[in-house]
Amino acid sequence: MTGRAAARFADIATYIAAILLAAVFLMPLLWLVSLSFRTPAEVFLGAARFIPDNPTLDNFRQILTDRTFGVYLWNGIKLCALGAFGALLVATPAAYIFSRKPFTGAKSLMVGILTVQMVSPLVILIPLYRYMERLGLLETQTAAVGVYMALGIPLSVWMLKASFDAIPQALEEAAAIDGCSRVQILFFVTLPLAAPGMASAFVLNMLMGWSQFLVPFILLTRDDLQPISVAIFNFAGSTSASTTQLLAAACLITVLPAIFAFLALQRLIVRAITAGAVKG
Repeated sequence: MTGRAAARFADIATYIAAILLAAVFLMPLLWLVSLSFRTPAEVFLGAARFIPDNPTLDNFRQILTDRTFGVYLWNGIKLCALGAFGALLVATPAAYIFSRKPFTGAKSLMVGILTVQMVSPLVILIPLYRYMERLGLLETQTAAVGVYMALGIPLSVWMLKASFDAIPQALEEAAAIDGCSRVQILFFVTLPLAAPGMASAFVLNMLMGWSQFLVPFILLTRDDLQPISVAIFNFAGSTSASTTQLLAAACLITVLPAIFAFLALQRLIVRAITAGAVKG
C-alpha cells in the first residue's frame, strides 16, 4: 500500500469512526425528539415506532404555557448568568496579573488553579452543605451562585490569560506613554481587545452552569428557587407513562438552547480556548 493510499484509508477510517461516535451521542437526542412529539397513546409503543404516526405540538404547548415551567427556566438562566458574570469579574484581574506581571511560582499557581477545575462537586457536597448551613445561606440562590462562580473561575482564568497573552504589550506601553494609568489601560485598551475571549468564557460558564445539577439539588429544595434541571428531575421521579411525552418535551426545550448557543458560537469558543496555545 502506497503512502497516499494509506493516508486515504486513514482518512476514511477517521470519518467512519467520527460518524459512529456522532450516532452514539445523537441517538438519545433523536429518541427524545421522537417522544416529545408523541401522543399519550403512542408512548406505550416504545421503540416499536420511532416516528410517530400522529405527531403533535400539544406537549410543547402545554409545557410552555405552564407558569411553573417559566419560573424554573428563569431560575436556571438567572443562576447561570450571575455565576458566569461573577466568575469573569473575579478571573479578569487574576488573569491579567498572570499575563502581564509574571512572578515566582506563577506557573505552579496556574497548574493549581487548573487542578481545582478537575475536582468534582460531588466530592465536596457534604462539607459544602455544612459550610452553607453555618453561613445561613441554605435555601438561597446566593449560595448556588457563589458555587457556580467558584466552579467557573479556574476555566475563566486560563481562557482570559490566553486572550491577554495574544494582545501585544506594545499597545499598553503606548497608552502608558500617553499618560494612562494601569487601570485605564486595562479598561480602555486591553479589555475591549479581549472581548471575544471574555464572551467565550461567559458562554462556556453559562453552559456549565446550565448542566449543573448536584449543587442546586443539594442547596435548594424550595420549588420557587430550583432551576430547570432540578425541576425536571423531580418531575421525572413522579412521572408515569401517561406523562412521559411531557417530560420529553420539557427536556428538549431545556437542551436545545445550549446546543444552539454552542453551535452558533463554536468558532469564537474554539479560538478563545486555543489562543496563545502555540506561544511560549
